[in-house]
This record gives sequence, C-alpha cells and structure tokens, in this order.
Amino acid sequence: MIKVSESLPSDFPKLSQPALRALHAAGCTRLEQVAALSEAQLKQLHGIGPNAFEALRQALAEKGLAFAESKDV
Repeated sequence: MIKVSESLPSDFPKLSQPALRALHAAGCTRLEQVAALSEAQLKQLHGIGPNAFEALRQALAEKGLAFAESKDV
C-alpha cells in the first residue's frame, strides 16, 4: 500500500496517515482547500482527530488562513 504522503505533494503539516487519507478523500491536497472547509465539516471527516485538527489550524494561521465560517441553514 502506498502512503498518501508519498503519492501526492501537499503543504500539510505532519499528519497521521488516517488524517491524510481523510483530507485526500475530501478532495483536499493543499491547505488552501482545507481553508474552504468549516471546523464542523473538518471534524466530521473520519480520521481527523484533535491532534490533526490543531495541526491544521496552526498551519492555516501561519499562512494567514483560517477555516471557513459555518453556514447556518
């Protein structure tokens, strides 16, 4: 089995393989794409735990980005 981190380049911080697979399955290969997700959407992805969530939040902040605002329906 090929690891996701070896198959596609990305600017993600160091994340577990389940977290990387979850992001790739959601169509995210760059931090800018993760920024299009709300915190609630990201937390719903199987494989994204508290450590991955915090690492992504910090990586986004370092690039001047943040999670998308939640949309109330």
